[in-house]
Amino acid sequence: MRIAVIGLGLIGGSLLQALAGAGHEVSGYDADPATRELARAAGYDVRETATAATAGTAVAVLAVPLPHLSGVLAELADYPGLLTDVTSVKGPVRELAEGRRFVGGHPMAGTEASGFAAADPELFRGCVWVLCVEPHGTDLDDWMVLARLYTALGARVLPVTAAEHDNAVASISHVPHLLAAALASRLAGSPLNAALAAGSFRDGSRVAATRAELIAAMCGGNAAEVANELRRVISDLEALLDDLELTDPVPALLPYLRNAGELRRTWPPKPGVPSRMPWPPVSPPGRPWLAAPAHTLLELGRAGGWITEVHDDGLTTMRPETDR
Repeated sequence: MRIAVIGLGLIGGSLLQALAGAGHEVSGYDADPATRELARAAGYDVRETATAATAGTAVAVLAVPLPHLSGVLAELADYPGLLTDVTSVKGPVRELAEGRRFVGGHPMAGTEASGFAAADPELFRGCVWVLCVEPHGTDLDDWMVLARLYTALGARVLPVTAAEHDNAVASISHVPHLLAAALASRLAGSPLNAALAAGSFRDGSRVAATRAELIAAMCGGNAAEVANELRRVISDLEALLDDLELTDPVPALLPYLRNAGELRRTWPPKPGVPSRMPWPPVSPPGRPWLAAPAHTLLELGRAGGWITEVHDDGLTTMRPETDR
């Protein structure tokens, strides 16, 4: 398949490399001339404009930060192929792409590093790759093209709506970046803190090393959901502060800490056994509405399940063991 990747940072560069390694004819573009030269020096087909990179391709993956996405979409206004993206916020992207042939996507992969130099073609192996399904707005044939493409790279494709995605990532991605930044700030003006910081500080503050522009774009682009989740976290911390002010805080702290520890020890959930989902889905007797293809995909994703393979007549799916 002929595919274009627009934006060659960590995610876009890794995808360019992974798709080329899988035998696809891939062209790329990045707004930064130095990045273009770096990718060319690595042997990849990199063009001088987004329009040139997408010419004649069937799929164009937009791997640029949210603030730059509207400009790229305007540049590709006449592109007839399938557009998708890797942006960490989906609602605003869905609005920008209204009326286009588009399926929103977000690979839950990455590191605190950035740029093409940090790209890794194995980055997506085993990761969850969200592909958005809107019950009355997603072309499922296009959706399946991308699901087949990404599962072939070793990703687990998980179907949810844009709104469900943005609500979830506020909790497990965006707020953690803000918490990491707050923790990293404890180093300011304290050589002693810097000298004593060890494993718990390293693990808790790791993503604070992500480029500030990327963190600001994803949190600002999902501001309402992030604010709601941050309020919940602050409420938890205020309750812990109340416990610490007791004469004997230890018994008061234990229930919360034990519950949190159990949740963390059982994450990630163990995969269940693979199963086969016919496609198009078959309706249960007397319940034809459950065979609606979008409903079937969303039911899988909402249960934390994913797709590992796309076949001509069906899908290989898996759910967490706890959901069986």
